[in-house]
Amino acid sequence: MAGNTDPLSPRAKLAVTAGKAAAAVSRAAGRGSGSVIGGRVALKLDPDLLGRLAQHLDVILVSATNGKTTTTRLIAEALRAAGPVVSNALGANMPAGITSALAGGSDAQYGVIEVDEKYLAGVARDTTPKVIALLNLSRDQLDRAAETRMLAEKWREGLSGSKAVIVANADDPLIVWAASSSPNVVWVAAGQAWKDDAWSCPSCGGVMQRPGDDWFCGECGFRRPAPSWVLHGDYVLDPHGSAWPIHLQLPGRANKANATSSAAVAAVFGVPPQVALERMYQVQAVAGRYDVVSFLGRELRLLLAKNPAGWLETFSLIDPPPTPVILSVNARGADGTDTSWLWDVDYTQLAGHPIFVLGDRKLDLAVRLEVAGLDFRVCENLDEAVQQAPPGRIEVIANYTAFQDLRRRVGN
Repeated sequence: MAGNTDPLSPRAKLAVTAGKAAAAVSRAAGRGSGSVIGGRVALKLDPDLLGRLAQHLDVILVSATNGKTTTTRLIAEALRAAGPVVSNALGANMPAGITSALAGGSDAQYGVIEVDEKYLAGVARDTTPKVIALLNLSRDQLDRAAETRMLAEKWREGLSGSKAVIVANADDPLIVWAASSSPNVVWVAAGQAWKDDAWSCPSCGGVMQRPGDDWFCGECGFRRPAPSWVLHGDYVLDPHGSAWPIHLQLPGRANKANATSSAAVAAVFGVPPQVALERMYQVQAVAGRYDVVSFLGRELRLLLAKNPAGWLETFSLIDPPPTPVILSVNARGADGTDTSWLWDVDYTQLAGHPIFVLGDRKLDLAVRLEVAGLDFRVCENLDEAVQQAPPGRIEVIANYTAFQDLRRRVGN
């Protein structure tokens, strides 16, 4: 358990109060949760507030291109077996949103924090985490995020010599490169379905060899480390070789991988795998993801997919044809305005599904589906798509702001 800290200074208390007031005004105006504007106001008044709020906590940071919101939620649920937790559970993962979350955790023991990839090193410097979980790196938001190898290099530099325990995915060469500068790493075999960002060696630039689940560079010898924790089918294998069953309400292999990393994190704080995994079963949905809702007399399952790796995982868990599928893509600031990533997604996996397309960039998506040889209909809005869809539960897959638009429309 983290040690107690001195009470917040008058300036810090003022910053917290002002931030909460700004957030309340934002909520009252219907502008969202207010966590970001509240954090911005608080940090303006006290630029060091994030570090002050984290002083009394055992902080766990979670960063990745995919899975960080869900993994953050699973870790938080597991650690509640050991003590009270504060977390940015709704995914506001830049410094302002993190500050808002921690401002509500004065009585917490653990701070489980999702961090945007660009901000990981800075947030780690400010919060002195006990554990940092690194899940994967893949192409995303090409207009605002660094190329993946550059991002791995920044993580490697930022985490060099960190005193935190790094819980890292041994199956992603970019994650291994980023984590290898740290003296205390726990390797997890969580898998890597999307491999197209990891064919060149991050150490020397040579071509990676990828036989089966293994990988190595034939030129410099950089290779997959031996994992301590392993996802094996529906089980987590712990460092002692014991197998623990994974029972989740969240679908798909990717969430079993997230649970494996989460169990490894919880174990650092003395929570046994059996207890951690049992608690994870309580998680039914994460910020609306995987929710099944009723709309216009139909059942819709809401799924979020923000980049090629995420779309690949999502395709693996939807119901088979002839289940109708609605796809919605925007390209607003929070999504990244570059939609070239659509061409990296293998949409042929949707063959046989009735497909309905909407969103701000529905015509970009329509061109991509046309080239893939798929049948689809372009719709003006969700209502039209649902009314045209054949019977059965509808799978709705959307990127970030499109997902939020859909949640508002269905009242979720």
